[in-house]
Amino acid sequence: MKKMLIIAVAVLAVALLVGGTCMGKVPTGYTGILTTFGRVEDRTLEAGLHFKAPYQQIVNMDNREQKMSFDTQAFSSDIQQVDVTGSINYAINKSNAMNLFKEVGTDYFNKLISPRMLEITKGVFSKYTAENLVAYRQTLSETIRDDLVADLEPYGIHVFSVNIENIDFTDAFTDAVEAKQVAAQRKLQAEIEEAQKTMETQQAAERQRINAEAEAAVAKINADAEAYATRVRSEAEAEANKKIAQSLTPELISFNEIKTWNGVLPTYVSGAGGTTLPILNLTETP
Repeated sequence: MKKMLIIAVAVLAVALLVGGTCMGKVPTGYTGILTTFGRVEDRTLEAGLHFKAPYQQIVNMDNREQKMSFDTQAFSSDIQQVDVTGSINYAINKSNAMNLFKEVGTDYFNKLISPRMLEITKGVFSKYTAENLVAYRQTLSETIRDDLVADLEPYGIHVFSVNIENIDFTDAFTDAVEAKQVAAQRKLQAEIEEAQKTMETQQAAERQRINAEAEAAVAKINADAEAYATRVRSEAEAEANKKIAQSLTPELISFNEIKTWNGVLPTYVSGAGGTTLPILNLTETP
């Protein structure tokens, strides 16, 4: 009886052992690749439990979106070395998981994605000057992503995004950029001050011109007024003289002479040839 129990336990253990080797599990988010003595079968397994032969194996390929970080060095178009830190978000397609495993294996990131990503990153960075790299970070990320999509889609790898997270320059270049920025700021300040002086000078000259024009206008107005007043006076005097001349008659002249005569007779009278002759005063007594 004891011997039979031992045999039953042994048979059960063997059955469990064999049963365990005939079962395989594919986790959620994975695609199962079935191999027979290392040869890939022409079918894939969905998530769940699956029966298989003891000599078969299930290799699980992750179909979820994955994120990997990377660090590399690149050179700008003006031969400045930069240290680049970034990340990539990607996933493999279920329909291509089997072919990807056949051609590359499970270490497809290090064998396929990473080398191409680093190569493309260096190529894209080499098209920009060092000073433009930081300003065009988003453009760099998008360009690298587009180039990776074109390279990796045939393998069933979809690249969602590439993010350039940090761009670090050498100390010498950083110091040079800072010095250039300081010089540019000083130059800008000098230009602003010079423009301010020029503007003030122009404003002063404009004020002088306006004042001079105003003074000239006032002088002209005064001169025109004086000339007008003189002309009016002259015209008035001429008109008055004209009227006086028109009003003079011999009788009026004689009347005025008589009216203004003081009663004293002249003692001399003009003669011919410009001579003067005395007039005899008959009122004097001898």
